[in-house]
Amino acid sequence: MVTLCLSELGVKGKCRVVKVCGTKSIKKRLLEMGFVRGTEIYVEKVAPLADPMELVLKGYHVSLRRDEAKDVQVEKI
Repeated sequence: MVTLCLSELGVKGKCRVVKVCGTKSIKKRLLEMGFVRGTEIYVEKVAPLADPMELVLKGYHVSLRRDEAKDVQVEKI
């Protein structure tokens, strides 16, 4: 299993959450948004300057800054 940061994934990439890192407040926020272990994520769009990313997880869309996405460790599907 090769893990990478969510921020490294390109458009149309699919992955599964392995681990959420970062400061306590960032980690709590990401977990509340649904970034829990095993959740499948689809990168739908990336803004022209690569920030933010539009993701689809658990049936809803969420935009995440690359700075926050680097705290989510994922594995490609």
